[in-house]
Amino acid sequence: MTPDRRIRVGIDVGGTFTDAVAVDAATLALVGQVKVPTSHHHEDGVAHGIVQALAQLLAKVERTAAEVTFLAHGTTQATNALLEGDVAKVGLVGIGGGGGAAFTRRLASFAKLELAPGKRLPLAYAHVADPFDADAARDAVDRVCERGAEVLVATEPFGVDRPEGERAVLDAARPSGLPLAAAHEITSLYGLHKRTRTAVVNAAILPRMLATADLVDAAITKAGVTAPLMVMRCDGGVMSLDEMRRRPLLTILSGPAAGVAGALMQERISEGVFLETGGTSTDISVVRRGKVAVRHATILGRTSYLNALDVRTVGVGGGSMVRVAGNRVVGVGPRSAHIAGLPYACFASLDDLRDATITTVRPMDGDPDDYLVLDAAGGRFAVTMTCAANALGRVPEGDFARCDQDVARAALKPLAAALGTDVAGAARAVLDAGTTQVKAVVDAMIRDYRLDRDTAVLVGGGGGAAAVTPHLAADTGFEGRIARNSEVISPIGVALALVREQVERIVPGATQEQILAVRAEAERAVVAQGAAADGVEVEVTVDPQTSTVRAVATGATELRTQDLAHRADDTERLRAAATSLKAQQERVKMLAGTDAYTVYGTEVRRRFRANRQPVRVVDADGVVRLGVPNARVSTTTVGAAGEALASLVRDSTSYGDGGVRAPAVRLLVGGRIADLSGVLEPDALLALARSELRSRGADEPVVAVVESRA
Repeated sequence: MTPDRRIRVGIDVGGTFTDAVAVDAATLALVGQVKVPTSHHHEDGVAHGIVQALAQLLAKVERTAAEVTFLAHGTTQATNALLEGDVAKVGLVGIGGGGGAAFTRRLASFAKLELAPGKRLPLAYAHVADPFDADAARDAVDRVCERGAEVLVATEPFGVDRPEGERAVLDAARPSGLPLAAAHEITSLYGLHKRTRTAVVNAAILPRMLATADLVDAAITKAGVTAPLMVMRCDGGVMSLDEMRRRPLLTILSGPAAGVAGALMQERISEGVFLETGGTSTDISVVRRGKVAVRHATILGRTSYLNALDVRTVGVGGGSMVRVAGNRVVGVGPRSAHIAGLPYACFASLDDLRDATITTVRPMDGDPDDYLVLDAAGGRFAVTMTCAANALGRVPEGDFARCDQDVARAALKPLAAALGTDVAGAARAVLDAGTTQVKAVVDAMIRDYRLDRDTAVLVGGGGGAAAVTPHLAADTGFEGRIARNSEVISPIGVALALVREQVERIVPGATQEQILAVRAEAERAVVAQGAAADGVEVEVTVDPQTSTVRAVATGATELRTQDLAHRADDTERLRAAATSLKAQQERVKMLAGTDAYTVYGTEVRRRFRANRQPVRVVDADGVVRLGVPNARVSTTTVGAAGEALASLVRDSTSYGDGGVRAPAVRLLVGGRIADLSGVLEPDALLALARSELRSRGADEPVVAVVESRA
């Protein structure tokens, strides 16, 4: 039998280096990796580095372009363009007559948005009262073009409900040859000001991103790659190149999203916190019930309608320098050895560190002069978080940041003498000071997202992971681990990411048909971008307070079946469930199962309240994929599910001053966990359940995990 040589390729374009990885398409194991300098100054820009990395990767893993079944890249280009003010001039045509004109004319104030110190958003504004007056619309377009517009946006109050006016202006602008966008195409949420600002910022980076997309697309096609090129989104998924050409803003903040996508797919996190640690900082994000946490991003100091990973950054990384005052450590960072231009002491040699003495410096003008350095026989060195982690033996064998422990201890010895303690005590003081800042943010995110502390894990990624995650886990009592191949977790995330699309609509009093229509729109969108139709999963949320119906669809570009050597047996799955439940194995019962999942539960007795049954869903690999603090579990078949689910939902629906609240329902069917917990209205919930099961065989088993909201 011919071995399967197909690979998935992920390329992550960073500020300094472009990393590329090849992942086996069947087993999803890492096959190889390369690193090349990011080509900011090449005439083809970052596109040159992407193509160069791909060519070197294929040569290293001895694969041909034809064996690439999936290719995606993540880039900081959009983020950098906004941070540096390197954007195109936007022509904004506001629409409105009578009293409505005042609202759109105020949008001209977007020209005051500051991109970078001394650089404001380049904007030319023109107004048209009647967009269906072709001469008036053309005149408005001509006015912004005469003022140097390179891309054009049309916007109108209530354009989400009545898009004809925005479309009419775009029709009038087509002869200009400029890239065009209607505000309602970028987001379908209400709020003229926020919707238009999101569309304008998207337009500002559009020409530059289009040029890069065309160069990369042409180059990989010339190289013989037939797999469609995908691009990393800021919410942890990927999108087609055509979709990126329409909404390049979705690539902003996609760097941290790639890392958490890698942790989610490779490490199979269901509940926890992902900490991606570089040399200078740590990006902290959340996975809750198997999904990354996203929120509307803040761009240029203002909230937008861009759904991005909720990532919070702390200025502590593997290279963060130690700050001292008197005989104590008073802080770590935010300056790092990289910024100070100093080597890490722990990566020197024992001879280099001979006769080391400590002194304090000011790494950059304006910094305090309390940053500790070593002056030794081999020169000046920085004592860092990585030095302390190695001195304590917290960096595992084979880790990117591993060094000779004797050298690390020698690096900490002068500090220990100054503190009046031993080397281990000095190392702990450094790590305590650094992780205190990280811990505060982790605690806040656990509270914000109400993570289940019984199932939450800390997973570290990035080259500096060992400097933060192991010590933080030991300090907090959470289970902690460093992701495999942590130094390339971001390109792995790009290679493993699923096609993703989110559709949001404001629908007051949404009917079942309207909710299902939004769901179908999201499903069609990911299929149109290359996702295999049979594997698409859609999560629907209905927010009655804001009348927002949201559908998030995800799917792979091919039906991926992992041919892994290991599958957990009954004992291993039971052990995983019991550990997560913090219960003795003999008190844990198997409640239900499918070919892909086993459901376990235990009874928690309470003196003055009803007993509760916490539940864990464990997959075939022995990974806890879902944890519910109190649930009812029922097994049925697809054919009988309609009546069975109706009874379960009826029995578990709560009624009160806040209205009717259907239970949170998850269905285990086939290899999927269909999450219907975002819907509060019972009839809509049951309609969604029917849509999830409609293509299944009548005899196929279905397990319902029902969590009352009472």
